[in-house]
Amino acid sequence: MTAGKLFGRTAPGRIAVRAALFASCVALAGCAAQKKPNADAATLAAASYTHNGPPALTLFTMVNNRTGAGGHTSLMINASERVIFDPAGSFYADVVPERNDVLFGITPGVVLAYRGSHARSTHHVVMQRLEVTAEQAQMAYELALGTGRVPGAYCANSTSSILSKLPGFEDLKVTFYPVKLQEQFETIPGVVTTKYYEDDDADLQKALAEGNVVLTYEATQSE
Repeated sequence: MTAGKLFGRTAPGRIAVRAALFASCVALAGCAAQKKPNADAATLAAASYTHNGPPALTLFTMVNNRTGAGGHTSLMINASERVIFDPAGSFYADVVPERNDVLFGITPGVVLAYRGSHARSTHHVVMQRLEVTAEQAQMAYELALGTGRVPGAYCANSTSSILSKLPGFEDLKVTFYPVKLQEQFETIPGVVTTKYYEDDDADLQKALAEGNVVLTYEATQSE
């Protein structure tokens, strides 16, 4: 989607103002410029996790409880290993290395921490899981790894771009808006949708810090 289509026929000054407001609002919900350093190959290999379930794509959409607007989009990919493509995402944990907006070592505990940190009094999480072929999953995985760092507010755009390149997903339109991507994904046969709510503190950074403590503790207990 081009800037013209996104914002309509509007004066350049207004486009710039609206774009800045859009980016700042999305950043508050978890879609912001990622500043974590890339992990090295050895760290990624050590953290790698292979899930024994079928190949699948799970679209996460963080939705504002008050307005219904989308705050962030990400994509969990169960392929040769399970990762989360978290474009311009805020999630971090000491036991979850990251490279170019791809999170590695996505164990069941990490999935719970990821979901729980984004669900709070201000936002809920919509999870849409779709079983796909091994070829589709692996292609999504490789596209995610090859995307590179994503600018703030481009989370839905980059995720929908990846999905639209997969065989069978060609009709999916690229969009900047998380909820519009969620609505498109919902129409695909076989999608199973769940919604997750929590009523804890609205502070995302506090939730991330708490999740990091839990994951670090669990990692030390399993050693």
